[in-house]
Formats: sequence, structure tokens, C-alpha cells
Amino acid sequence: MFELTNTNSDMLSFFLSLGAKTELINDVTHIKNYSSLDKEVYSLNNGVALKFMNTSSIIELKGTDSLDFLHRISTNSMKNLNKEEVKKTIFTSEKGRIIGVSTVMNFESYILLITGIYSKQKTMSWLNKYIIGDDVKLSDASHRFNLLEIVGPQSESFLSLFVGDAVNAVSDNSFKVVSADGILFFLAKLIDENGLRKYWILAEQENAKKLITNMVENKGPFDFNLIGEDAYNVYKIENGIASDPTELNDFYNPHEAKIINLVDFKKGCYIGQEVIARLDSYDKVQKHLVGLCFPEVVETNEKFTLLDDDKNEVGVVTSMAYSPKIKKNIALGYLKRSLAVQGMKVTAKNDTKTMEVMVHELPFKK
Repeated sequence: MFELTNTNSDMLSFFLSLGAKTELINDVTHIKNYSSLDKEVYSLNNGVALKFMNTSSIIELKGTDSLDFLHRISTNSMKNLNKEEVKKTIFTSEKGRIIGVSTVMNFESYILLITGIYSKQKTMSWLNKYIIGDDVKLSDASHRFNLLEIVGPQSESFLSLFVGDAVNAVSDNSFKVVSADGILFFLAKLIDENGLRKYWILAEQENAKKLITNMVENKGPFDFNLIGEDAYNVYKIENGIASDPTELNDFYNPHEAKIINLVDFKKGCYIGQEVIARLDSYDKVQKHLVGLCFPEVVETNEKFTLLDDDKNEVGVVTSMAYSPKIKKNIALGYLKRSLAVQGMKVTAKNDTKTMEVMVHELPFKK
């Protein structure tokens, strides 16, 4: 019913002209990089980076019951989400497992959900399942907008080059229509998982291309770079940011994924509420998302199971990358709660390798 697509050929050609190198993974075109990993990661941590979020999808809800519907079936409260406000929420199964994590943007006449492309089909099917007599119409709006993320400590100053004081007029976790030399787009100011600001730009295709070209050609004194999935993956692991589909999927619940801040325990019923509340009340969480540090270089696509001293399976590695900042291979993974302690050592094993890895609190610090 819902196709797994992310980038139209025209937009992809545009990014290829800017130096993008791509890779097809599970029928999704990933932009791997534009330059060196060191340069792109440096911009993320010290300058300003622009990422084309083509591994995200945009779902549109229309109808007078849309906000109430989302409030009723997701973990976070949506009842008082005002026009031009933004809030993240989780859709969970009857067993309290993660169906998808979405950022909700209220345009008043319609609502957009920004979700991972790998969970799009499951999220849309799950939402459709619960639209019963509600005035809610659901559609895939990924073709209508292009989503860009601006991240890094220089982001706000960099954006002011193009939109002036308009960047300061946007409150945290909200968005507005802004103009950069006549190019209209939506600018959202978001607070990420570690309390740092990042920005989203939602623009129609031609406006997106004009804006990106303007930024590339007029970056001024800023350490600005276009970045791909390789650098972004490093950034997410360093900062302990769980993502779809590796950490956010129906094997895990919000407690385990450490996104319990997206659950409003005062809002009342939603799908999966009883299970999630019981895990909280009775302290029954079995595993936690942790950081892991590897002693030697391994391929980032290698799969590892985690074992304790008695060779019992106690976890799994979900994402891995080489960190230029830490100068080691680091990873995210789910680990048995009793072992999820800073400095704890467990064994990582696959078909060809066995090695001792160290547990790190998140986010990673050099």
C-alpha cells in the first residue's frame, strides 16, 4: 500500500552534482558522504553541517480529529499542541514495543509527522488500523517537501546570514515561514536529545535547491559542510541518539531505548500504556541502550552479539562507527540492565571475531 521511496531522481542528481557519493541499502538510496569523514564530523561537532534527511519520511494527517487522534494513540500529550509547535511522540504496540518515533508539526489545517523511512510503512499501516469513524485522512507527503537538518554549534549564526533576525523569532520546538532572498521555506528550531539546538528546513524542491546552492556558495567564515550518513552515524552514536531502524524498532520499548521522556504518564490511555506504566511502576526494565568501545578496528556493518563471563547472551550491538574524536570504534547496543554500567567489560562475538568491549555511558566523552 505504501511504497518505500525516499529521493526523486532530480533531487538525487542535484546532490550528486555537489559531490554526493551514494549507496543503495535495503532499497533506500543513502548519501554516504561528500568529502572526508574527519571534515564532515568536524563540522558537526565544531562548525555547522547540512544534511539532506532523505532517510526520513513525511506523513500528512488532515481532518478535524487529527490532533485528538494522535493524542489518543501515541505516548505524548498532543491535546495542547498549538499551531506552529513541534513535539516528538512514540507509537507503541499493545505490548509496549516501538512501532515508530515521530516528530509532530502542527500546521493547523494539517499535521505532518516526520518519521524514519524504514518505519514509514509500519507506522502508516498502524495509524490506518485505528482510524475508526474519525475525521482523519492519512497520506504520504514525502514528495511534497524536502527536509534538511542544520546542526552544529555555529548553526544559529550561520542561518542568520540568510534569514537575519528571523532565526531568533522562532521559539524552541516551533516553526515559522521565513524567507532567504525571496526563497520561502519553513524553519523549525528543535531541542535534541542532549538539550542542544538543531534546525529543520522544510522546502519545496526548487526552493530547497536554491537555498542549498546559496549556502554552499556563501558560507562565509563558517566551518560549513554538507554531510552524509557516515558522518551523521558517528554523530548519533557519539551522542547516544537512538535511530530507526537499528535502535528504534519493535524489539524494544521506550524504557530500554532511553526515550521515556517522550512518554507523558499523566495523559491517560494510549495503545501500549498499561505495559509501559507497569514497567515503570514495578521496575521491570530488562535491558538498556548503552555505548560500547571496541579495542580494535572493525567494519561498521559487522554484527556482534554480547556475552557475559559465562558465555550467556546478554545483548546485541545495533550501530557502529569509527569516531575521529575518540579515535576508536564506538557503538550503540542493548545490554542486560545489570551489566549496563560505565566501565563494565563484556564480550562481543560474531562468526569470525571475539573481543572484549567496554561499556560507556551516553553520550560518549573524549
